[in-house]
Amino acid sequence: MQLYRARNPKQSPLWQCAHRHYAEFEEVYPEQYQPRYGFLRPIIPEVVHKFLDCGNLERGFARIRCDHCEHEYLLAFSCKSRWFCPSCHQKHVLTTARFIIDAVLAPVPHRHYVLAMPRMLRPYFQRHRHLLKRLCALTHECLAQYLRTALDCPNGIPGIVLTLHTFGEYLDFHPHVHALVADGLFLRGAPPQPPQAPTPGSRLPPKARPAFLPLPETPLKPLEELFRAKVINLLVEEKLLPVERVQVLYSWKHSGFNLHAGQRVPPENKADLQDLAQYILRNPFSVEKMTLESPGDLVIYRSRLNAKINRNFEVFSPTDFLAAITQHIPNKGAQMVRYYGWYSNKMRGVRQRSLPPQLVIRRPGVSPPPPLKLPSKRWRDLILRVWHVDPLRCPVCQNPMRIIAVIDDPRVVEKILRHLGAWHDPPPRPPPQGVPGPYTYEPCDDVDPTPDYENVLTD
Repeated sequence: MQLYRARNPKQSPLWQCAHRHYAEFEEVYPEQYQPRYGFLRPIIPEVVHKFLDCGNLERGFARIRCDHCEHEYLLAFSCKSRWFCPSCHQKHVLTTARFIIDAVLAPVPHRHYVLAMPRMLRPYFQRHRHLLKRLCALTHECLAQYLRTALDCPNGIPGIVLTLHTFGEYLDFHPHVHALVADGLFLRGAPPQPPQAPTPGSRLPPKARPAFLPLPETPLKPLEELFRAKVINLLVEEKLLPVERVQVLYSWKHSGFNLHAGQRVPPENKADLQDLAQYILRNPFSVEKMTLESPGDLVIYRSRLNAKINRNFEVFSPTDFLAAITQHIPNKGAQMVRYYGWYSNKMRGVRQRSLPPQLVIRRPGVSPPPPLKLPSKRWRDLILRVWHVDPLRCPVCQNPMRIIAVIDDPRVVEKILRHLGAWHDPPPRPPPQGVPGPYTYEPCDDVDPTPDYENVLTD
């Protein structure tokens, strides 16, 4: 049996930084970071420890074998962590972007909006994370009101996909919203137009063009002022923003609220739409931008030139870097991507139930869930799309391969990896004080009984 791994996660500077310094980070957090970031949320150690085991064969694997030449390799499990693990989140980006393009967006023009707030208001959303959900809702309200007013169509329905970002260029807490918006309003009850011709290579049936009222060129200042008013009113309602600070905000010549609107993207330009969808779903940070410098494992994070600091990099201590990136891990169950109006789950479901069966648009790869011990059918397609490598094509004879076993018993895992020379004995634990040696080290049997197989290969 040969050992196959598409990547070595331990070579990543992010893994090395977390592995060497996360224990220290937890130890110093109450004193050094809690005053700035708030208490250490339970989701943070959970996600970081899962990331450290991502792609680790010692936590279990699947055996993949070619029946023709008997070539084999081992496929490690992944952590499935989103908005932190670069490998797993990138798979999420590509699958969600494809879902948005194929099953959500209607064949109408779209535009990309970014709505941000001044630095003075950002700490309120950092310390009161439940407000982030309200921020998405009021952004939808602003966009819907703006479109309806500009088109003088109070009953029109917007189509909006929102993604909440909490990160800035250099990992500071900078809550803002990215919106991929149909550039106009859908008209309820109007007869749809005939469907488009099928796109070459598409697996889905052509979409019927809904009745749509396009948006003419309209100034953006009213949208910015509406967004400012709603954000300030939200913080006043929550009794977080004192009256004197409200007066200061309204007295500024430049409000500090920022609004960006991209160019209109026509529906036939699928490549640009997919790039936009992937952009608004991207990970809070990039491993390619970070390097570890010895001694001390200082982290140098490079990005675009920042005019305020007049340089294109920032230097962090290891624990400062961990504090910066872990603050962007969302709370468990938090929805960072939201669908509103014509693109909401409810309205998409209503429309699909009214279509003939041959025109029902389904999410690619959706099928009844497989047994817990088998990978899903979309696992192979996902790896093909991401890395253009077929994990079930034999590299020796090019014949199909198949999964012959899933190994998650710690004793069996250790036996196989020792045979392959891929097992690393953990460092011995020091004996407890006051208890004479010798002592016995017992390995941890804490293995996920339902491991993931969809997010494995990378780089």
